Amino acid sequence: MSLDALLAAAEPRLNEIETEMALPEILGNQRRMTELAREHRRLRELMEARANLMKARKSVEDLKASSNDAELAELVAEELPKEEAALEKLERQIKTLVLPEPLEDVRNAVLEIRAGTGGEEASLFGATLLKMYQRYFEQKRWKQEVVTASYSDLGGIKEYVLTVTGDGVYGKLKWESGVHRVQRVPETEASGRLHTSAATVAVLPEAEELDVSIDEKDLRIDTYRSSGPGGQHVNKTESAIRITHIPSGLVVTCQDEKSQLKNRIQAMKVLRSRLFQQRLDVENAKRASERKIQVGSGDRSAKIRTYNFPQNRVTDHRAGITIYQLEYLLEGNLDQMLEPLAEYFAEERLQEMIEKG
Repeated sequence: MSLDALLAAAEPRLNEIETEMALPEILGNQRRMTELAREHRRLRELMEARANLMKARKSVEDLKASSNDAELAELVAEELPKEEAALEKLERQIKTLVLPEPLEDVRNAVLEIRAGTGGEEASLFGATLLKMYQRYFEQKRWKQEVVTASYSDLGGIKEYVLTVTGDGVYGKLKWESGVHRVQRVPETEASGRLHTSAATVAVLPEAEELDVSIDEKDLRIDTYRSSGPGGQHVNKTESAIRITHIPSGLVVTCQDEKSQLKNRIQAMKVLRSRLFQQRLDVENAKRASERKIQVGSGDRSAKIRTYNFPQNRVTDHRAGITIYQLEYLLEGNLDQMLEPLAEYFAEERLQEMIEKG
């Protein structure tokens, strides 16, 4: 199935959705109505984009047809590259719209940052990444809530877990999962030598109780006293929670809240999200194996990006994207990286659909 065929299928699919949204049993199903409303909006945007695509193609064709006219040749030579560039940009944008949005993309997310190889410098880089993400969240007006935080002696991050709430958070951030490598002269380096270290980032879709069934008998729950910043409450009451999911071996801790109950609720939220992500990873790995490629599986053992401070350069190794505005990116201006990444992976998914016919 070609891109044009996928575009042509948008209108009949839109009609089907409108019919389903009018059904009495759907009107009372808030979750299904939300899913249909999102798909309805995507298809409306797609139909508008298709109309713009037709106009852009015609404009390019008309200019090419005029190129043999001596009086218009100079004007065509000036305008044609602009119109072709606009057409190419529109086609890239359409590829991100033409594919049905994965249901998990609309969810809130759990963001986890951990120091990797590199000792204290890895922890400091983890803190740099956290500031970058938090500034981005502020730009998007997304709500942040800390689950747990563990700091190094110099104020770096050993581990930091937070929930992020907003419209389509997971779909926007999911490509950030993986190893982020930094090349810079650390604050701890007296001789000025360039070091390489890394931090890992995990972005998980927030799971609901209906998504993941957890048997209480499979849980071991321990309480302990909080540590680190926290005022009078720290080290005085056993409000911190450690939950071990015995079948999977997953361990989740939460100590940010003063209430043991609130910490337990937060820890269970993270545990469900990690179990849900495991299921998604299996599905993505199967797809990748079938096509013999890596299709955004969220594999956090893979190096995905390098931040080179001496050259003011950031490179994403999956899509081959390089940006020479490192400091600007670290100020929270992530869309210049996230948008091309979304287009790159949309192209992968589109190619998969075309191959399947």
